[in-house]
Amino acid sequence: MVGSVWAALGLSLTCISAVSLISPAWFQTTTFSFGVLTYCSWPQGDSWNQSCGTFQSLDDIPDFAWKVSAAMLLGGWLLLAFSAILLLSWALAPKGLCPRRGSGPVPGVQAAAAIATIMGLLVFPISLASPFAKEACVASSMYHGGQCQLGWGYVTAILNAVLASLLPVIRRPHATEVQRRTIFFSSDTDSIILVPETTK
Repeated sequence: MVGSVWAALGLSLTCISAVSLISPAWFQTTTFSFGVLTYCSWPQGDSWNQSCGTFQSLDDIPDFAWKVSAAMLLGGWLLLAFSAILLLSWALAPKGLCPRRGSGPVPGVQAAAAIATIMGLLVFPISLASPFAKEACVASSMYHGGQCQLGWGYVTAILNAVLASLLPVIRRPHATEVQRRTIFFSSDTDSIILVPETTK
């Protein structure tokens, strides 16, 4: 049960991360918005009639800092997806097949995914100084959006990075079998002392 919830949480974070990566709403004005991999424009007052484009490769991305950010965010997403697949396989596998569920590389992979994502989020606003962003945002500079406002895509990516960084910290508790009773430990370093009952 706990493994299934953990796997669902990992898969949810992976999906949210993917949506924020392909979202064009990281920075936006009244007629234009852009994200890491996509951008959209629309006529003044008619946001339903959007024309969107995609950066097909790293070569198409207009700024070096933007490229670094995209590579780090995509790398973080791949690591998060890998850890979610591991968690799902452990949740669905028979108990005897994976005796050390939840331990192993998953917390390390999740921590690496969170670090790569956070670093990508910190690097991305440097690209506001690029000619592409200056044209879209008018008077933007490094870490200053000019006329662009922060969009839901960037905020979602930040919240996702925070939640992903908490995954390795709040990993599922370990269970130990002692005298046919399950005792839950919050970490590997906790211990319990059993004192035999004395009868009078």
